[in-house]
Amino acid sequence: MLGLVSAKTTPNATPLHNSFRQNDNHIHKNGNKTPSPLLKRTPSPSFSKPKTKPSKKTLQELRIDESSLDNPDLGPFLLKLAIDTMASGDNQNKALDYATRASISFEISSGPGLDLAMSLQVEAAIYCSSIEVLDHKSGSDHAMAKFSGFMQLGDTYSMLGRVDRSISSYESGLKIQIETLGDLDPRVAESCRYLAEAYVQAMQFDEAEKLCQKSLEIHREQNAPASIEEAGDRRLMALIYEAKGEYECALEELVLASMVMIAAGQENEVAAIDVSIGNIYVFLCRFDEAIFSYQKALTVFKSTRGDEYSPVASVYNRLAEVYYKTGKLRESKSYCENALRIFSKPVTGIATEEIASGLAEISAIYEALNEHGEALKLLYMAMKLLKDTPGQRSMIAGIEAQMGLMFYKVGKYGEARSSFENAVAKLRASGDAKSVFFGILLNQLGLASVQLYRIHEAVELFEEAREILEQECGSCHSDTLGVYSNLAATYDALGRVEDAAVILEYILKLREEKLGTANPEVADEKKRLAVLLKEAGRARIRKGNSLVNLLDSSS
Repeated sequence: MLGLVSAKTTPNATPLHNSFRQNDNHIHKNGNKTPSPLLKRTPSPSFSKPKTKPSKKTLQELRIDESSLDNPDLGPFLLKLAIDTMASGDNQNKALDYATRASISFEISSGPGLDLAMSLQVEAAIYCSSIEVLDHKSGSDHAMAKFSGFMQLGDTYSMLGRVDRSISSYESGLKIQIETLGDLDPRVAESCRYLAEAYVQAMQFDEAEKLCQKSLEIHREQNAPASIEEAGDRRLMALIYEAKGEYECALEELVLASMVMIAAGQENEVAAIDVSIGNIYVFLCRFDEAIFSYQKALTVFKSTRGDEYSPVASVYNRLAEVYYKTGKLRESKSYCENALRIFSKPVTGIATEEIASGLAEISAIYEALNEHGEALKLLYMAMKLLKDTPGQRSMIAGIEAQMGLMFYKVGKYGEARSSFENAVAKLRASGDAKSVFFGILLNQLGLASVQLYRIHEAVELFEEAREILEQECGSCHSDTLGVYSNLAATYDALGRVEDAAVILEYILKLREEKLGTANPEVADEKKRLAVLLKEAGRARIRKGNSLVNLLDSSS
């Protein structure tokens, strides 16, 4: 059977276990999304409640009597029913009934809190579903109401983890706002940036870049030079460039944003940008400059907020990573311990998502130090902090993927497969099943399945991963080629020798064009292909290459 390979990212790209790491640009401060940039005009007209038609209650509904709404277990149950019914789109009246009773139950049993806020948000989203009946061309009030409804609906879908529906709602709202206010209104810039942030969360970076560029153009047109709004756009643009691997462009945007913040006297914001600049220096292997940027930020954070401030722990994590990369393992572990001390006893006000993300980052460093037991312990701690709510499923999926990788490395393939399966299921439920990360995760699940001799299952996973990565990365990307190679190996294991040979011929052709015929990787692929062609009983089908392609390994 042909050998298997893990899908590898391009050099310096974010590894799989860090793909959900929180970014230091603090676009969403404390893990919370900024409010929707609603039209700054008169309040939206209120919508009357849709009348619920009387219906025959099922036995389950009869048990949920109004007199039992003070039961603390009833609110979560009703909220789950409301979310599931709303997501299915079957009966919005029933979903509204569940959400309303959940709100009453939470108010009676636990009072104000996250659960009550979530149930009210779901209730509001169901009311917002009536916005389709409005004609935004009938006047500014209609347009404002419809825009506000779409943005509210998008926020609710985002909270429920439905990123795809959230983006669709935001797009509808932005279209109405542009038709009403024009292309260059500052409020349109706010909405463009807001939608760009949603695209970043969905890892659709090309779309995010277009919208962020539009927001930047509007702010430069409407505001004074070097405005705070422009600096915010540049920080978001830097994050997008970083995700796309365009590190020099990201560094340029961050330096410009830092100059604006220095002029505005925003000391903490300058420190946050310094952390981001340090991250870019790490990607560029300019480690001394990265350490200098991190230390500058650390000094500011300590002087303004104290030693127990969560950004201090985050900078400790960054320094630990740099010192690990430069071979200074004792210093790396020391910074890990400093960060862990802060996250283990967090001060009031630190979001649980931020703590969980920090623990996952420390875990990744312990894993690199071959302390797998400690790394897994930290990931379990992070998992316990996060509730399995729709809004946190993507982060939980990232942690489970990280755990799966560790299990795979130590040969615990059953546990690895279980962790990968859980992560895949959560991302599917969140509407994130078309991203590069999801494609790589499917490849890893396929590899675990192969180790457990589930070859047919592995083939299906590799085929799905191939479709996603071809769409998102292209057929020549290293991640896609890794999946091709795995697919060829599984085809060979199932006796589909001809199918395997066709894939390997394609891989070999690409490697010859890029690396040259004398490259060791090309030689290995030739040997693999020769074995398959011998089994298939045919010679290699190839087109003639020019002498330039055959000899120039740098093309």
